[in-house]
Amino acid sequence: MASQVKWQCHGFADLDVHQLYELLQLRDQVFVVEQQSIYGDLDGLDQACWHLCGRDAGGQLQAYARLLAPGVKYPDAVAIGRVVIPPHLRGSGLGAQLMKQAIAECVRRYPGSAIMLSAQAVMQRFYESLGFVVASSPYDDGGILHLDMRRPAIRA
Repeated sequence: MASQVKWQCHGFADLDVHQLYELLQLRDQVFVVEQQSIYGDLDGLDQACWHLCGRDAGGQLQAYARLLAPGVKYPDAVAIGRVVIPPHLRGSGLGAQLMKQAIAECVRRYPGSAIMLSAQAVMQRFYESLGFVVASSPYDDGGILHLDMRRPAIRA
């Protein structure tokens, strides 16, 4: 399934209402309903993000992450956030493919910038396998233990 995904990175203004609804629905399904994490997903940052969407051959959203320019969330680094795969596709390799695509987009759009993310603590080893290192003590975010993780800057 993961190999059949087509990747597109959209600016907020380039998303049509159906695409926006679909990605917000996926984020809500996983972060709020499945993980029972009550937090403000609509944080005012979506308008300043790139939205990385992986879609199957039928156009159905299969993977999503948002990319924030340096200075939006972290003063000296790009941020990858809202990384999400629907429950039925976990374990397919799609998460690794999503993150590799997100890293490549960050390097392409913001060459020479480090990359930061707020990782769920249970995902620490996964992100370490992609070159991220722990950059904070554990903290609670929406009832789930998280860690800031940083990947050093690389050139495109």
